[in-house]
Amino acid sequence: MRSACLMLVAVALMQAQTGKYGAGRPPTPQEVKALDISVPPSGEGLPEGSGTAVEGKEVYARRCQRCHGAEGKGGDEVALVGGSGTLNTPKPLKTVGSYWPYATTLFDYIHRAMPFKDPGSLTSNHVYAVTAYILQLNGIIRANEKMSAESLPKVKMPNRDGFIPDARPDTGKVKGTTKR
Repeated sequence: MRSACLMLVAVALMQAQTGKYGAGRPPTPQEVKALDISVPPSGEGLPEGSGTAVEGKEVYARRCQRCHGAEGKGGDEVALVGGSGTLNTPKPLKTVGSYWPYATTLFDYIHRAMPFKDPGSLTSNHVYAVTAYILQLNGIIRANEKMSAESLPKVKMPNRDGFIPDARPDTGKVKGTTKR
């Protein structure tokens, strides 16, 4: 259902662009499907596949290193590694290892938005492997630990408990309960 709605919206937007500006094209069903996931902290919706940091190191070197640096400590883009113990300082370094609360968010972001100039081009296995590599660089998992739909949600991020629930009524969460 969600895929069909997303496809209709995408086609309508692209038709508006092509009609008015003569640019673009409607996405193929495969292009929509590749980006049609939503991954909450529970990991629900993660695709099949798996990867280890050992596998991810090679993918990272080819597809990520140019922007994020050889060890993920930054390059043209932000650092992915480091920052431990800096969040309560005047210059916190907010990285995957120091700030992000869930490993599933890392997978979701890489899957949807990376590499910057070719988002959605990595296979699920590549995304699991790069996710594992970044987690390993941050000392969160071991190099040979396999990340998959089953294991990724179980990763305990260092700052998982550093966030507080948003109790505003419009978020659906009120003092630890779900709004009905």
